[in-house]
Amino acid sequence: MLSTIIRGALAAACAGFISIGAVQAQAPASALDAIQSAGTLRICTTGDYKPFTNAVGDSFEGIDIEMAKSLARAIGVEPKFVRTKWAELMADFTGGKCDIAMGGIGVTLERQKRVFYSDPALRTGKIPLARCADKEKFQSVADIDKPGVTAIANPGGTNERFAKANFKQARITLHQDNVTIFDEILAGRADVFVTEAIEATVQQKLKPGLCAINPDKPLTFIEIGYLLPRGDVIFKAFVDQWLHIAKATGEYQRYYEQYLR
Repeated sequence: MLSTIIRGALAAACAGFISIGAVQAQAPASALDAIQSAGTLRICTTGDYKPFTNAVGDSFEGIDIEMAKSLARAIGVEPKFVRTKWAELMADFTGGKCDIAMGGIGVTLERQKRVFYSDPALRTGKIPLARCADKEKFQSVADIDKPGVTAIANPGGTNERFAKANFKQARITLHQDNVTIFDEILAGRADVFVTEAIEATVQQKLKPGLCAINPDKPLTFIEIGYLLPRGDVIFKAFVDQWLHIAKATGEYQRYYEQYLR
């Protein structure tokens, strides 16, 4: 009787090990494995957000474009950039059009429900960008949120969410093109655009007459990171370690300085 019980227990244990092995064998591979097999890293990027991502003809340039190329080299594959829009970014990424999304993407809890983020690449915050003649008028959210003020934003991202959350009296207008949105302020069709301090600083250099307001005292706290597939801890661990090395060796800083000149 005892031997029968022992044989039964051993059989059950063996069956358990076989079952675990079968589950492990069927477990989906990491995106990292698929990327290496394909020989290509697909990167979703909007191409309209200097200094992170900027479309130039059929190619792209910017801090995060250089970082994407660096990541591809680290994996040992070729980068392939996939153009997207802010309003379509999450749908394109979760729909499998790309392996990673890069280009000045702010970390939000709403996005975090659907994706993984890399460790932060940069810490920044939102500040007002306005005509230099109006610089003293828009020092705070309260200064902007007044009747007669027109705040502009690009749809689908954190700039739109900030505007709608904070401006109840000011008029909010959405402009579809994040490249020409700055011209709307210069033309007087809008008064102020609240965006990341780094973008505002770049645009005041590119667009004489525009001033970044208090870039060293942002209105918010924001971290910039890269979108990764939800649940893929292997790919996230690789990207985080690559990013850590890129920042520790000064590689990220070189790209930062290159595109902020």
